[in-house]
Amino acid sequence: MLTLQLRELEKESLVKRTVYAEVPPRVVYELTAIARELIPIWKQLDEWGGKHREMMQAQETTEA
Repeated sequence: MLTLQLRELEKESLVKRTVYAEVPPRVVYELTAIARELIPIWKQLDEWGGKHREMMQAQETTEA
């Protein structure tokens, strides 16, 4: 499943896949420049998610 997701991200030019001809084989994935532009957005979503989770937990505590 992880391989399928990584291949899809590679197809969308969000990750770069580098294969090294070594034994054992080694593959490295890295974010492309366009994907790195998303990092601030991901951070904002993470912050929002944390606030939302705290709000929901507080609400559950109040209702209990």
